[in-house]
Amino acid sequence: MTHVNATEFRKHLFEYLDRVESGETIAIQRKNKEIGRIVPSESPKSRDWQDRMTCKLEILVDPDELIKPIEGIWEDYI
Repeated sequence: MTHVNATEFRKHLFEYLDRVESGETIAIQRKNKEIGRIVPSESPKSRDWQDRMTCKLEILVDPDELIKPIEGIWEDYI
């Protein structure tokens, strides 16, 4: 974790944001007291799992046929 004072953080904001994006936590200080932290939102491995899927969903049944078995129950909710 990197500690930085607020003035330095403001001067080099985008550099610190790049560091956070790469996984680093930044602690911001004012008068040598930590007032907050900027942490990465998620690890890159746990994000966008849908984008990493290799197979595509394909519906082989007509939507009307899919609902047909519950048609009687469905009518009660309409």
